Amino acid sequence: MTAAGTSTVATTGRMLVPALVFIALVVAVVGSLGAPLITPVAGEFGVSLAAAQWTLTAPLLVGAIATPVLGRLGTGPRRRQVILATLAVVVTGSLLTVVPLPFGWLLAGRVAQGAGLGLTALMMGVARDHLPAARSGPAIALLSVASTIGIGIGYPLAGLLTDVAGLRAAYGLGLLITTVALAAAWWSVPPPPARRSSTVDIPGAVLLGTGLLALLLAISQTAVWIHRPERAVALVAAAAVLLGAWVRRERRCAAPLVDLALLRNPAVAGADVVMLLGGIGMYLLLTLVTRYVQTPVSAGYGFGVGVFVAGLVLVPFSALGFIGGKLVRPLRARLAPAAVLAAGGAAVLTALVLFALARGQLWLAFAVMGVLGLGVGVFSAAMPAAILAVTPAQETSSAMSFNQVVRSVGFSIGSALGGVTLATGTPAGSAFPNESGYTAASWLGAAAMGVTVVAALTLRQASRLATAEPQSDGNPGVGR
Repeated sequence: MTAAGTSTVATTGRMLVPALVFIALVVAVVGSLGAPLITPVAGEFGVSLAAAQWTLTAPLLVGAIATPVLGRLGTGPRRRQVILATLAVVVTGSLLTVVPLPFGWLLAGRVAQGAGLGLTALMMGVARDHLPAARSGPAIALLSVASTIGIGIGYPLAGLLTDVAGLRAAYGLGLLITTVALAAAWWSVPPPPARRSSTVDIPGAVLLGTGLLALLLAISQTAVWIHRPERAVALVAAAAVLLGAWVRRERRCAAPLVDLALLRNPAVAGADVVMLLGGIGMYLLLTLVTRYVQTPVSAGYGFGVGVFVAGLVLVPFSALGFIGGKLVRPLRARLAPAAVLAAGGAAVLTALVLFALARGQLWLAFAVMGVLGLGVGVFSAAMPAAILAVTPAQETSSAMSFNQVVRSVGFSIGSALGGVTLATGTPAGSAFPNESGYTAASWLGAAAMGVTVVAALTLRQASRLATAEPQSDGNPGVGR
């Protein structure tokens, strides 16, 4: 069989979509492994909880920085090589987390794993290029959902393995599934069609990377805002200067890292704003619930559950998130894209209100996470349609990578907002905040989601125009 014939079989075979979804799930699971393992890492390596927290923070930072770079590389002729090389880096990092080396090597492994968080946008580019129009839209929506619900899969698995076989076994799961993902990519991901060069704007990448690093450090390190607010303000100011310089360069660059001209379209710019606002409320509730259920009863609230049970609380999140993603296609037959986004945001808003008003029994935590998952599933699956309906096929990876960066920033803000709110509600000398802190944080998240729903509804006209215009890339079915 010729190379062209092999490519045709790979692109039209039944295994392409499952392979792409599996890779997206894997990178999400590996990225979330740090959250339930912070306390075990601190105990096993004899480091502080603040130091152990970097096993979660570091890969998220690296993922946010790597995403736009990989997105630009994904627009060129070497997309397949970029995917394989990135997964090889992730596998190497996974190996470093398993071998019995000092804490610094574990952290280096987690940093390498973070590079994989930028792959989801490339998976979307593969789907758009190599699937028929009738299949590419649903596949891209499923990829978007997979990159979110994978968080809920990683938590209980990591908790169970840690309880049964120890910390290294949990990280061993990451090594196993990333190796399988690399093999799946090798056999299933075809080379891209002929397209323009994927030259990377190195100075632009440096400006964006350092700007995002400063911004996400300021957002994620909640203790800095409480104890060293001047440093937090300095980081935000530095981020504003660096990101402003990056925008200026991108507008003048012949081969920009992100085509900012796409943001001139109200549907694209509005969708990114909605993603930022929505990400705040989604991740804020996710962190609130997992922390609340692990709080010991002696604090006057909470349930004192272990890591594994806390992970099980996220199972409804993943299960109903998958169902929510499947609901988007029939919803799109009846509603405009903006209305579907608003519906997903409304479900997340409902979950926040429920948690603010009723959380006295453990089953309520499961119910809240189920409603949250349903909303996140709908929201995540509907988001690519709003963007790709007006995005040229060759810019799919770049446009979606920018949206992924916006999502990461929103998640980080949501996590930080919850952390700061709970910290301000913690009495001096107490290890746990007053329960009223959870109520206040929930209402803040509800406010963010309320604005998200309103913002999504204001996109209604722009979304109608976007879906009514014929696509110039010959793939009119994307996002429909």
